[in-house]
Amino acid sequence: MNAVAKVEENVTKLEMEAPSQPVAVTPPPMQPAPAALKKKRGPGRLLLMVALPLVLAAAGGYVWVTGGRYQETENANLQQAKVSIASDIAGRVVQVDIADNQLVKKGDVLFAIDPEPHRIALAQADAAVAAARLNVEQLRAAYSQAMAQEKSASSEVDYAQSQYDRAADLAQKGINAKSSLDQARNDLDKAKQQLAVAQQGIVSAKAALGGNPDIETDKHPTVMSALAARDKAAYDLAQTTVRAPADGVVSQASSFKVGQFVGSGTPLFSLVETGDIWVDANFKETQLTNMKPGQKADIVLDTYPDRTFQATVKAIGAGTGAEFSLLPAQNATGNWVKVTQRIPVRLELNDPDARMALRTGMSATVTVDTGVARGLPKLFGHATASEAN
Repeated sequence: MNAVAKVEENVTKLEMEAPSQPVAVTPPPMQPAPAALKKKRGPGRLLLMVALPLVLAAAGGYVWVTGGRYQETENANLQQAKVSIASDIAGRVVQVDIADNQLVKKGDVLFAIDPEPHRIALAQADAAVAAARLNVEQLRAAYSQAMAQEKSASSEVDYAQSQYDRAADLAQKGINAKSSLDQARNDLDKAKQQLAVAQQGIVSAKAALGGNPDIETDKHPTVMSALAARDKAAYDLAQTTVRAPADGVVSQASSFKVGQFVGSGTPLFSLVETGDIWVDANFKETQLTNMKPGQKADIVLDTYPDRTFQATVKAIGAGTGAEFSLLPAQNATGNWVKVTQRIPVRLELNDPDARMALRTGMSATVTVDTGVARGLPKLFGHATASEAN
């Protein structure tokens, strides 16, 4: 066994000491010489390198020269008129017919105030009108009485005057005593005084009738005042039912409930009018060169990206947004940096069918067709149709 193991060990050593067989290596392909590459490049590549920038420059120049007709901005929002709903009278709410975000029509009942106190006030006003009319009739009767008294007093003066004249004639003839003449004179003076009092009563009664004895009862100042108070009471009673002033959507009414006491003129919730819609677009001042009211525009809302709404430029703002800000910029400090300002432009929608689907505050993209390209008038020496107009 030992001899066999020794033989195997010798064989293993011989195999390990034997030289390894050489490995064949494939040589890399031959690279063409630089001179050969230069010979293969033709003139087409050089022409392409020169022509491509020229074509791009020409296309860019054409786009710039013929552009500028359509002015676009994404700084735009849809706007709707918002009305604060309030009660003209104070009282407790006894009826609520609306809910938050509910669509209402003009004239629909929104809520009602307790009408009972105002019914009582109206009844009192009716009674006051009746009393004023009765008072005018009494004043008219007083005037007639004053006229009768004046007529009676005038007759007494005539009688006293005749008695005095007779007594004076008899006293002059020595037939009557002087005391009789004095008595007749005294009676005449008293009659004249009573006539003056009666005449003053006529003036007073006439003044009580507004200076016109034949005045209509309802034209008398007292009656007119009572009627005005009655109309005010009737108006207050009618105002206990609050109705929608226009078509719209109720907003911020989630906390408005029955039993709530409201004050006169206190805003309770809002009504967003769906019939009064416009878009306020804030264009850069450099975009307003050829923009004017009456031009057509396209509006795309972020809510409806696949639909284009037609609009018309209604008005251009009187100043930039910075001019009407709470703290306008002060450029007199020496740190002035020129910044392109934005001016609001109002656009009116021409699509009445889409009014109910729109909501105030929606973001929009506005494109206005000014009708004037950027470089055409200068290049061709004539004005466009929009400039001619």
